[in-house]
Amino acid sequence: MTVKSIAEVDFKSNISTEGITLVDFSAPWCSPCKVLLPILNELSEEIGENITILKINVDDSPSISAEFGVMSMPTVVLFKDGEPVEKLVGLRPKSVYTTLIDKHSSK
Repeated sequence: MTVKSIAEVDFKSNISTEGITLVDFSAPWCSPCKVLLPILNELSEEIGENITILKINVDDSPSISAEFGVMSMPTVVLFKDGEPVEKLVGLRPKSVYTTLIDKHSSK
């Protein structure tokens, strides 16, 4: 699996109501976002069957970005069973995302 890019109109229908969904709010011009994408692709390959990873372009989706308080990029929001449970602002090492996913997968 790879990270799936979605549009604002498809946002709610792509958030899994069961399990974990990780949403990357980013922009094509954002340098840290470009570094994050390969990390998320690796995570998707490693644990893709247990998680949905989505990417949304904040420039194309201002309403949903505002709804989740995205002020800086990248911002990653983790959803569990359709509800937002964690928010990370800024680029983090892969281990941080893995730990976050593990934390919520075990509950």
